[in-house]
Amino acid sequence: MRGESKELNDFARNSAGGSFIQLPDGITHYELSPPLYKGEGKGVRDVVLIHGFSVPYFIYDPTFEFLADSGFRVLRYDLFGRGFSDRPRTQYDLDFFVKQLVDLLDAIRFKQRLSLVGLSMGGPIASAFALRHPKRADKIILIDPVGAKPLNLSPFLKAAKIPFAAELVLNLVGSDSLVRGVASDFFDPSLVEHFIARYKIQMEYKGFRGAILSTIRNNMLGSFINVYENLGRTNNPVQIFWGRNDSTVPFDHCEILRVVMPNAQFHVIENCGHIPHYEKPGEFNPILLDFLRQSS
Repeated sequence: MRGESKELNDFARNSAGGSFIQLPDGITHYELSPPLYKGEGKGVRDVVLIHGFSVPYFIYDPTFEFLADSGFRVLRYDLFGRGFSDRPRTQYDLDFFVKQLVDLLDAIRFKQRLSLVGLSMGGPIASAFALRHPKRADKIILIDPVGAKPLNLSPFLKAAKIPFAAELVLNLVGSDSLVRGVASDFFDPSLVEHFIARYKIQMEYKGFRGAILSTIRNNMLGSFINVYENLGRTNNPVQIFWGRNDSTVPFDHCEILRVVMPNAQFHVIENCGHIPHYEKPGEFNPILLDFLRQSS
């Protein structure tokens, strides 16, 4: 597709930072903070950060650093099709993304129960993982998660569901719609320019937009209310954050989740858009830390 001129190979990954591991469905880019304590055991507390629809793991820069400094072993990774992870030609659906997480945890030998943080599309991934692997999941933190009900898609994203139509549009105009969508995640416009510059790097590598289109066509921005209902019936402690001014996943979606997960802790971040952990880390991080340190 237009603009995707580079191969995602070892040379391209040399400057990416983090680590890479071969999984059954392709190479995954990840970063794992060193444990505060040596070896496995009660001293090591594991947290996995799952990003959303299209922004790779750098979206968690403030959270990753804060939790690592607070004594947690923290894992963040690029979902397939994003960042510096491979872009396999397959169906990018919930099963595929949950499998990637399971394969990654097995490959790096995460054996303990862990807490999962899911941003936006990462919300249903974290929740489905907890339901399918209850012995491996502890606390679930959802940040402006998709799936309470289907999103109202932009004209471009609606076109993405029509075979060949979106491919034609992307080849004609590039990916300006995706970039504009990322910019709309912010309430504070001063953060946008630097963020977009980092976001665009992944767009140069072949397969990115094909993965994005497959994700849309496989309903990853649709309803996952059954997943959240089932999570609400478990004993997993759940915490939900929402930016009051979120224009990507509207604030009123939170009321649906509060009904199906009545025991969840709920926090509104004022004057904030779709990524409160990134826009308001000084407010977000202490609340998250307190929740993670609570006894299950």
